[in-house]
Amino acid sequence: QDENKISVKNNGKGIPIVMHREHDCYVPTLIFGHLLTGSNFDDNEKKTTGGRNGYGAKLANIFSKEFIIECVDSEKGLKFKQVFSNNMSDAGKPLVTKCTATEKKRGDYTQITFSPDLERFKMDRLDDDAVALLSKRAYDIAGSMANRDGKKLAVYLNDGKLPVRSFDDYLKMYDGITAPAAYEKVGDRWEVGISISDGSFQQISFVNSICTSKGGGHTTYIADQVAAKLAAVIKKKNKGGAEVKPNQIKNHISVFVNCLVENPAFDSQTKEFLATRPKDFGSECKLSDAFMKKVEKSGVVDSILSYAKFKQNEALKRKGGVKKSKLTGIAKLDDANNAGKAKSRDCTLIITEGDSAKSLAMSGLSVVGRDFYGVFPLKGKPLNVREASHKQIMSNDEIKHMVDIIGLKYGTVYDESNIKTLRYGHLMIMADQDHDGSHIKGLVINFIHHFWPSLLNIDGFLQQ
Repeated sequence: QDENKISVKNNGKGIPIVMHREHDCYVPTLIFGHLLTGSNFDDNEKKTTGGRNGYGAKLANIFSKEFIIECVDSEKGLKFKQVFSNNMSDAGKPLVTKCTATEKKRGDYTQITFSPDLERFKMDRLDDDAVALLSKRAYDIAGSMANRDGKKLAVYLNDGKLPVRSFDDYLKMYDGITAPAAYEKVGDRWEVGISISDGSFQQISFVNSICTSKGGGHTTYIADQVAAKLAAVIKKKNKGGAEVKPNQIKNHISVFVNCLVENPAFDSQTKEFLATRPKDFGSECKLSDAFMKKVEKSGVVDSILSYAKFKQNEALKRKGGVKKSKLTGIAKLDDANNAGKAKSRDCTLIITEGDSAKSLAMSGLSVVGRDFYGVFPLKGKPLNVREASHKQIMSNDEIKHMVDIIGLKYGTVYDESNIKTLRYGHLMIMADQDHDGSHIKGLVINFIHHFWPSLLNIDGFLQQ
C-alpha cells in the first residue's frame, strides 16, 4: 500500500513460454499486452471460467503506469519477464531465461505486479477503501474456490494464509448476515445456502468465482425454487389467512449461491449481474427435500406467517368503520337519529334475525322513539370469522355492514375512554328463542369477541 503497488500470483498451470506463430511474439506478451486476445471467444466450447473476451488483464495494463509480467514454464524450464509502462504504450523487451533447479522444482507460476495510474482514478494513493476492496476479493476467491474439484485451494493475502476452508466458512464472516441454516452441495457445480433475512431479500453469490453483487439468473433460479416449496408449506399453516405470494416469501430469505456456469454472460464488464438464463447454465440444481426441511425449521416460515398476520391486520384496519352521522348504501338499515353524533354513546343498535323480526322491532320503536335506537336485519347466519379466510372476511357484506354501522375500527382496544368514538355505544341481538336464533346470537358475539374482546368487558355494551 505504501508503494501503491499490487501484486497477484498464481501457482497453477502456467502460460507456455513460446513464440506465437501468427502474432510473432511471446504468448505472455500477447495475453497481457494485446487487446482482444482472450481464449474464450468460441461459444461452442463450453467453459466455466470468468473472463471471455480478454479485456480484464489488458485493462489493468492500460490503467497502470507500470505493469510487470513474470511467469515460469517448468516443462520447458524457462522463466519470462516483461515490463510495460505508460498505460501499455511502452513495452519493454521480453527477458527469457533458463530456470534454476529450485525454480523448476517449485513449478509453474504467473505473477503480475502493477502500479495503477492513480491520477486517472482521481486518487493520490491506494487508500484504505481500495485496499479493503482488494482484500475482500482475496477472501472471495478463497471462499468460492475453497474446494473445487475435490482440491483444496490455499489463498494468501500479504503473505498470510486466509482462514477460509469452505464456502460456508466464508459466509460466516459476513456482518449483518445470518449464516445459512440450510446448506447443500448439489453435484460438482452448485453450493447453496438459505437463511432467514431481516425482511428484505438478500443474496451473496458467485459465478465461476466472480462475485455477482447484484445477483442475477442464478440467485433467482434458487430463490424461485425455495419460494415455491415454502408457499406450499405456508398455505397449509396459514388456513384462513391472506394469500402469501412468492415475492413476499423471498423478502424473508437470504440466498447464498456458489456455482459454475458455462460461458456466462454478464450485464457489464464489472460482472455484477448474471444475465445467463437457467436453460443455458449447463447444469441443474434441484434442491433436496432434506435441504428444504432445514429451511422450514430455520424460522423462515414463522417469520413469514407473522408478517402475513401483520399485513392482514393492517388491511383490516384500513377497512374499519368511522364515526359518521349519516350512512348511505346499506340496505334495510334504519339508523338511530343520534348515531354518529354527540350522544352516540347512548345509542343502541338492534340486530334482528331477518326482516320479520325487524318489523317487530320497528313496532316497538314507534313507542320509545328513533332517537337512540337503530335496527339492522341480518339475511341469515353471519359468517363464523374464526374459521373464515381473510379474503372471506374482507368480502362479506354482513360483516362489513356491521363494522360500518357500529363504527368499529380493527385493531382498536375499546374502553370507556374511547367507546364514544363508535356510532353506537350498545349492541342488542334480537333473535328467535330456538336453535337457529341461538346460533345467530353466538356468531354475532363470536365476531365481536374475535376482533374486539375488550368491548364485551364494557358494562352495558352487549344488551339482552
